Amino acid sequence: MKTKSKLMKEIFLKNGFSKFSKFVDNEEIEKIRLIYDQILDDIEGTAHLRSDLSGKGDIGEEKITQIMCPSNLSKTLKKSKTYKKALTHAQHLLGEDMSLDFDMLINKKPYTDTPTPPHQDAAYWIKMPDKRAVSYWIAIDKATKKNGCMWFIPKKKNEIKPHHAAITGAALSCEVSKEKAVCVPLETGDATFHDGFTPHFSQGNSTDSNRRALILNFRPKLMIDLERSMGINHQGERKLRNK
Repeated sequence: MKTKSKLMKEIFLKNGFSKFSKFVDNEEIEKIRLIYDQILDDIEGTAHLRSDLSGKGDIGEEKITQIMCPSNLSKTLKKSKTYKKALTHAQHLLGEDMSLDFDMLINKKPYTDTPTPPHQDAAYWIKMPDKRAVSYWIAIDKATKKNGCMWFIPKKKNEIKPHHAAITGAALSCEVSKEKAVCVPLETGDATFHDGFTPHFSQGNSTDSNRRALILNFRPKLMIDLERSMGINHQGERKLRNK
């Protein structure tokens, strides 16, 4: 009989994504939420790391706030059980050489009708000889169809579709067929995990509450070193790097 861990790994390796229920316990979520909101509210201190994925808002007035590398601003966050658990799981999935490359916060504000368009994360990254990578999308709030939960399209192979940004500075997007898209609602503390080639998207937030998510990305340490040697630290301009 297959264990839960083995089944999740099989699904991930086959489709490019999977779900991990109760990835973070309630006590840990409360701790992360406090740090999250402190960082989110620190407009001046995060100005060099934050942007609006909709491409429409000014600093502090974003519709979809993205703050890169929040663990650089909070040692407590980086040392948390959540980061340690994600690292252990990433190593189980893809190998012992996996290490944290970057993290980010994404908050979709209430009554934000702007969707996050279909895209592949690898389009943002430079080309690397070792393409192993996994991103954990952790629900700080319950994620539903109404407030913008994740949708995934099972991948067929490791190739990048043509991407573009409708508005300069906005999220990249690619053309996909949504017929086979899988909606993955999450309870608070649940997580999804996907690789860089898996197309995914989310709808707007039509509710009166924030939809907060914490994202952690892992890849081989040698590839992280390669990125850094080329000046890539995931804190710069959001643009197409991998065609």
